[in-house]
Amino acid sequence: MIRIRKSEDRGRGEHGWLSARHTFSFADYRDPAHVRFRSMRVMNEDRVAPGFGFDPHPHSDMEIITYMVSGALRHGDRIGAGHTAILRPGEVQRISAGTGIVHSEHNASDAAPAHLLQVWIFPDRKGHTPRYDQRPFAESERRDALRLVASPDGAEGSLAIHQDARVYASLPSAGSTLSHALAPGRGAWVQVVRGAVSVNGHALAPGDGAAVEDEAEVRIDAAQDSELLLFDLA
Repeated sequence: MIRIRKSEDRGRGEHGWLSARHTFSFADYRDPAHVRFRSMRVMNEDRVAPGFGFDPHPHSDMEIITYMVSGALRHGDRIGAGHTAILRPGEVQRISAGTGIVHSEHNASDAAPAHLLQVWIFPDRKGHTPRYDQRPFAESERRDALRLVASPDGAEGSLAIHQDARVYASLPSAGSTLSHALAPGRGAWVQVVRGAVSVNGHALAPGDGAAVEDEAEVRIDAAQDSELLLFDLA
């Protein structure tokens, strides 16, 4: 079974400095038909104007994954001794908010917009110790492949998260095909960042998402050079 979430049907948040698209209910956007998919609670696509961003704000009991598409994002937090870092394209950031964190996110450029996807995944339990990490994943590792970037055990150099979920990043070339086996009882979400692909025969454009359940395989055929994330969820 494939359910398509079209880009134009997502919630919108236009705040001048921030243009946001919400796949699931978030902030002032409420849609009872689109609240979550399995353990995934948030799938936001944000474009942040130069010099602007999110001032310090709290989170708790959530696994937060940020995937940078273009531009640069300056991160700051108060986890332990605190961290300050710049997130750039091809890099993935993981924050386990656990018992509570305060962090900020600002466009690191005064000239170029920042484009990112931020995903929130429910943890396997409440009360984890907060932690932070980010890691680059080379374009060559994502080209025409599903590169594991987050997993419960940090396999293959991926970022470890507190949930039975595996996140893959990919840059499929036009004409290429990717296949991901889906174990019984699991579901997948495919989120297209750019390009044009089909998922099990269903055409997807930039910003579109596809929920895949009760299928043995997720087959992705790229009609154009594309960029996407795939989530394998319990």
